[in-house]
Amino acid sequence: MRRALSVETLDFDPDRDRAIALTLSGHVQGVGFRPFVYRLANEYGIRGQVQNRLGEVEIIACGHPDALARFCRDLLQRAPPLSRPQISRQRALEPAVYEHFDIVASSAGAEPRVFVPPDFFMCDDCRRELRDPFDRRFQYPFINCTQCGPRYTLIESLPYDRANTSMRDFALCAACAADYLNPADRRFHAEPVACPACGPALHFMADGEVTADKPLRRALDSLRDGRIVAVKGVGGYHLMCDAQDAAAVARLRTRKHRPDKPLAVMFPISGGDGLDMVRRHATPDADEAALLASPLRPIVLLRKKTGTGIASNVAPGLGEIGALLPYSPLHQLLLDAFGRPLVATSGNISGEPVLTDNDEAATGLAPVADAFLQHSRRIVRPADDSVYRKIASVLRPLRIGRGAAPAELTLPWYQDCPTLAVGGQMKAAIALSWEDRIVVSPHIGEMDSPKSLAVLERLADDLQSLYKVKAERIVCDAHPAYTTHRWAHRQSALPVEHVWHHHAHASALAAEGGLGTQSLLFTWDGVGLGEDGSLWGGEALLGGAGHWQRVASLRPFRLPGADRAGREPWRSAAALLWECGQSWPDCPDRTGLAAAAWRAQLNCPQTTAAGRLFDAAAALVLGLNFASFEAAGPMQLEAICRRRQPPIGLPLVKDHNGIWRSDWELLLALLQDSSISAARRAEIFHSSLAHAILAQARHVRDERAVSRVGLCGGVFQNRVLSEEVAELLRNDDFEVVMPRQLPCNDAALCVGQAAEIAARAANG
Repeated sequence: MRRALSVETLDFDPDRDRAIALTLSGHVQGVGFRPFVYRLANEYGIRGQVQNRLGEVEIIACGHPDALARFCRDLLQRAPPLSRPQISRQRALEPAVYEHFDIVASSAGAEPRVFVPPDFFMCDDCRRELRDPFDRRFQYPFINCTQCGPRYTLIESLPYDRANTSMRDFALCAACAADYLNPADRRFHAEPVACPACGPALHFMADGEVTADKPLRRALDSLRDGRIVAVKGVGGYHLMCDAQDAAAVARLRTRKHRPDKPLAVMFPISGGDGLDMVRRHATPDADEAALLASPLRPIVLLRKKTGTGIASNVAPGLGEIGALLPYSPLHQLLLDAFGRPLVATSGNISGEPVLTDNDEAATGLAPVADAFLQHSRRIVRPADDSVYRKIASVLRPLRIGRGAAPAELTLPWYQDCPTLAVGGQMKAAIALSWEDRIVVSPHIGEMDSPKSLAVLERLADDLQSLYKVKAERIVCDAHPAYTTHRWAHRQSALPVEHVWHHHAHASALAAEGGLGTQSLLFTWDGVGLGEDGSLWGGEALLGGAGHWQRVASLRPFRLPGADRAGREPWRSAAALLWECGQSWPDCPDRTGLAAAAWRAQLNCPQTTAAGRLFDAAAALVLGLNFASFEAAGPMQLEAICRRRQPPIGLPLVKDHNGIWRSDWELLLALLQDSSISAARRAEIFHSSLAHAILAQARHVRDERAVSRVGLCGGVFQNRVLSEEVAELLRNDDFEVVMPRQLPCNDAALCVGQAAEIAARAANG
């Protein structure tokens, strides 16, 4: 909420002019805040100056007390829509001689309170100019102003001035310089400002030839011909093709080795709210529609309509489609001219960070793309698209990236030792934390390749450089095989601390939600190393950040092939059956090697992973024995659920360590019963696990008087499970907390690692 200052707060004598100094913090850089202050000061007859000082804005304002009071109020109430200012300091000054109100040069020597702005979508004013044939920026694919355009992906250092961005490669023409230097113009100090005469330019590449002649038209012709075009955008490349051309989509999948994973679709803006085309193919509710059209412009998972023109192989086996609107002028021009939806999937080698460099993309994407639409503006660091899904009535992030990151939270604990947290192995992101602040990077990718590690190293350096904070320790996952763990230990100049995987999940939610010391958090995911050396994944932890106690879990089983089970769901199904002394006639283990290894306990670690239960169910119900991407089976299993079913009550007993354990064995007969429809089996499976969580929560409450329950870990990306669990718990008088700002999956591990270490120090 924005605070307004009153005349009484300023305590001025109403008979003469006064002077005050104000410091505004929050998101006030890269959002046109100084020209806004300039215009507001002139409106109220205020004299003085405004200056950027490394993330804060300093204002000296002289004028009549009434005018000063209105000025201070409107600094907050009328601030630019992309800003989030707060008045952090104010003091009275002796009146000084100022004849005008001026914008003075940024200061690089002030005490830093830096907020690095994310990339913004194209605003309505720029969109109108883009379509105006009488405007000198008509159809210019890099149009922007202080309220829109790239930020994070072009900033090289702070303060945020053009000379500190990749736009320094382009000297302003006289007309753009006039806009840039005019405080009354909305492009005053819009650092990416440019026009066709002086700014970045497009070129088209295909069949070994590069041309600057009509590149946009050539790209459109390629798309209309069913070809795949790699398009360089704001934070990296998209691979694009006609979303209504099943053959083009099939070629993209074959070339990218992505046979099943859903592909995002970018829709043309049409209609009063811009979503008419989206509504032809999907059914966004009011919240989803608002997020789609918001400045964030993320991918939003929407329930898709049947029988529309979108090719069925865009999201095979799923009831949703990942939709997004154009957020850059280049995207706008492409979609306006193409007139129908385009697949817009990340331009990368599967699992790696999105590519940003022209030459690297031309080489790396050559086996996939038929043509390239590139531009000459350097992308300093990658930022993939953000992804949101509505779960339990709230739109929650599954991935934070362009537009949402770097994301910042305030920690409940103060840190004396700046910390770099490097996350886990999957869905990697890193965080820098110091004092009570924590900043989270955009999504990086899976940490299985040198490219991913190189991006992680670059972001680690960049975050420290941009925020003027030098890490004094590194914190990582306790699993010694994780790439991030090994990298942390190679940084010999810094001490390294470890955090257990599921403690990090729990502490991430505790930090975001400000949870106290008596919360029960269900951390359900794939696998992560636990305190006892086994692979956890279906845990209930009691306590608070810095002091978690495992109080409930699932019946353990031995997992043949260990990590291979993540892409071979049959291994989880076989493990459950073998654990219970049952055979599986349809088991793909034709040679018997997996069974022999399981009996000999060779490469068969013990696990309690809820995610592997879902994999097993997908194998037994859907016959999905092999998956081309993580969680393919659970996603398809969820997609066939239509209604809730009465559950199978799973036995719950306390083991010799005092841990409540739910036994899944009774589910096995159901999952194999082909006389029951696949949908009903999936529904009963989900309902049974939801009721198992309720039973565990009740037993812990009876023993420990806990009333707050949190849900975190990748399994809770499952809407069917999460919504039934949340409803059951709330109906039983529990307070339910789920992530809102951070993904519930491994992308939040870095935040949880930093929070866990900070809480340990705070708790002594």
